[in-house]
Amino acid sequence: MKRTLALGGAVAGMLATAAISAPAHADSVPAVNLANTNFAAKQVVQYWIGEAKANLVNATPYAVETTLDVRGVKSTSPVSASDKPGTVGSSGDQKAATAKTKNINLPRTLGKVFFTGADGKPHWCSATSVQGQYKNLVATAGHCVYDTKSNKETLNNWIFVPGYYQGKTPWGLYVGKTAYTHSDYTVYEDGDRDYAFVTVYNGVQVEGKTVDKVRNWVDKRVFNSKAEAEKAKADLETKETGWSGEIVTVPGHQLAGPRSRETTEATAVSIEKFSQLTDISIADAGKLATGEKRDRNLGKNYGVKVERVSKRQYPGDGVRDGAYYFTKDNGWYKATYWVKYTVRYKLRGHIVDLKLKDVGSLGSNVGGQGIAYNQKIGTAVFMFGYPSGSHPDGNHAFTGKTLKWSYGKTFKAAAPAVKAEELMGLKSSFTGEGSLGSAWLYRYSNAKRLGYLMGVTSGVSDTTGNNRIDTSVSPYFDGETLAVYKAAEKNWSGKIV
Repeated sequence: MKRTLALGGAVAGMLATAAISAPAHADSVPAVNLANTNFAAKQVVQYWIGEAKANLVNATPYAVETTLDVRGVKSTSPVSASDKPGTVGSSGDQKAATAKTKNINLPRTLGKVFFTGADGKPHWCSATSVQGQYKNLVATAGHCVYDTKSNKETLNNWIFVPGYYQGKTPWGLYVGKTAYTHSDYTVYEDGDRDYAFVTVYNGVQVEGKTVDKVRNWVDKRVFNSKAEAEKAKADLETKETGWSGEIVTVPGHQLAGPRSRETTEATAVSIEKFSQLTDISIADAGKLATGEKRDRNLGKNYGVKVERVSKRQYPGDGVRDGAYYFTKDNGWYKATYWVKYTVRYKLRGHIVDLKLKDVGSLGSNVGGQGIAYNQKIGTAVFMFGYPSGSHPDGNHAFTGKTLKWSYGKTFKAAAPAVKAEELMGLKSSFTGEGSLGSAWLYRYSNAKRLGYLMGVTSGVSDTTGNNRIDTSVSPYFDGETLAVYKAAEKNWSGKIV
């Protein structure tokens, strides 16, 4: 086994270290906030529900560091004789289902977590509800909470939607409040600890919304730079729940002609348009030999620049490609008419007032899987998730729209590229996009639709080299995983409305 290190609830800024031996209660491990106020949580809901659920519907599967070079490991178990296997949760003892069962009843606990990625775009992963003291806990891959691209930052606008299907939220939307991971993952990005537990607020459903059309212009200030406008936009979004708007350009002059150029540089314009703005005619250019002429009526922002060209560059008298060419004193010249725009910015938008209804805690609505740890390698498990995308050979096997399952026995694996030496592998054709965070359930009851979570998919692999994904991998859940779970499950989240 790897050394026992301090655990962290860190996702951004990591948790304060605490000397925790496995297994441990981790009573002193704090949480990292995702949306720590009701106001912030409402803004997250607005982000996904506003503008006809555009972000929710258009989100794409998260595929960061998904396809791995997975290698088999000969050792049979990552645990010692003193590491006793155990389970936690309310699932209770039950008769486990097998792949031979005629019909597999899919768990209601499974769903998708949505968030904004490092690219600023909406994405999703697979995740599951797990049992906790306050029935408010979600388990997924660490990748789906912690942003390894920008390093030590949480993914924004984090929300869990169990049973999600094409914009429908049958059991509500659950905004993430606090997040917990192992410090080996947040500090060292250790793939053996690529898991996370997140507490969520009570679920909400949107009963309706109203748009305040009177406030079509929510900010009348004029900004001299786009950076100033972007800062004002960000400030407004933090102060106004449901504000939806954009930055628009305001020309710095009120004359006819081209407008709203996002530049303060001299910009060439066509002679035809330019002549509408000035009293400089095409004939005037022929009187010039070199230099610039500026229109006295319009000032320094408009003019014509004349430069000498070679005989080879000279296309003949007249207008060519927006410039005027002429000859004078046995020389060849090009006249370019230009205008310099001073662009300013405003904010335009409206307020959307969401009418939200509290639907209760996550566990009360969909139940919660238990937790299993220190289980033997070779244990049979079901894997549930939303795989999406293609195999390396281009075969588009999964759409990501519906929940899928796979079944098999775990084996020991490693993925050196993500510093993972103690992974579990499972033979599966799940492709990587969307399957991050898929739940590995031990002793899954087909009748109760419950079992014990003993892993979450952190990557996939083509281990045979035939351009087909054939293996999924998960961190091995041990006593340290249990400590992170215990640090999370005892925290109450409360309601948004």
